[in-house]
Amino acid sequence: MKKIKLRKWVVVVLVFLILGLASLGLYGYFLQPVSQTSEEVTFVVPAGSSKVAVATQLKDAKLIKSKYAMLLYLFFNSDVNLQAGKYTLNRNMNATAILDKFHKGDVTIDVKTFTFVEGKTVLDLAKVIASNFSYTEEEVKAVLKNEEFIKKMIEKYDFLTEDVLNGNIYYALEGYLYPDTYEILEDASIEEILIKLLDNTKVKLSSLDFGGTNYSMHELLTMASIVELEGSNLEDRAKFAQVIYKRLDLGMTLGMDTTSKYVAQMEGTTVNYSVMSPYNTRRTDVGMAGKLPVGPIGNPSLSSIDAVLHPSDTDYIYFVANTCTGENFFNVDLMEHSKKARELKTICATN
Repeated sequence: MKKIKLRKWVVVVLVFLILGLASLGLYGYFLQPVSQTSEEVTFVVPAGSSKVAVATQLKDAKLIKSKYAMLLYLFFNSDVNLQAGKYTLNRNMNATAILDKFHKGDVTIDVKTFTFVEGKTVLDLAKVIASNFSYTEEEVKAVLKNEEFIKKMIEKYDFLTEDVLNGNIYYALEGYLYPDTYEILEDASIEEILIKLLDNTKVKLSSLDFGGTNYSMHELLTMASIVELEGSNLEDRAKFAQVIYKRLDLGMTLGMDTTSKYVAQMEGTTVNYSVMSPYNTRRTDVGMAGKLPVGPIGNPSLSSIDAVLHPSDTDYIYFVANTCTGENFFNVDLMEHSKKARELKTICATN
């Protein structure tokens, strides 16, 4: 009888052992990858998600074989954290590898690519940032107006001086944010985005020789921002730069339409060429005679900055544009200039 009872106990133990091993085998199987073929899948762990919810979502996404096997693993490994975020997973990853990514917070961060066009203003940049990142235009403009941030940038970059803190300037960094195509992490802060542009400005400016000028960087960028908008090609830009220098030397107003248009954009009004503004270079009073605008009216390209550093070897004072073709005409004589202006007006009126 004792032998029979012993045999029964042995059989029971063997059965439980076999069942245990089978269960372990199944458990291990269900933690294995759903596929041997590589296939990347984007998976989001929402903030505040429970382990059950995440396991269910993984099963629904066909990234694991069994949510119960995963939950059992999580039960015995309670220290595993499921950090919220967007992840790049693969169907050939096993369940523990997936959980390891969640635990480490190995999230996928997308890169945003955008282009900031030459001559555009910080208001245009705010629109570009808002259309590519999760910020509003008003949030971007708030940072651009933040004096504490601006002062930090002045400390960080030697090309930025306290000239930009002039209270008459709409936006301190206008003219200093280099127009280019950028790749920036999608979770970058507004400050980080602006710093990326300023870093590029630093690189671009370092390629130029400023040794032959008596003008400050602020004045040079202000001139370059006008040249950028007035000149459609390299030759014209150098001529416009020469006209600016000539008019400053003669104590004349610059008479550039673009500066008045800038005021209108900043104020959200129609263009007024007689508006009393330290930006308006067409003012009829003596307030702007021989003066540059208080700051840049846009963000110039390297070629426009170079044109200001290397103006054309001419002596022009006047200029007029063919509004039909965009062609610019320069002159040293007022009468000849007026004659050309009347001629172009007649030509455009008949076309």
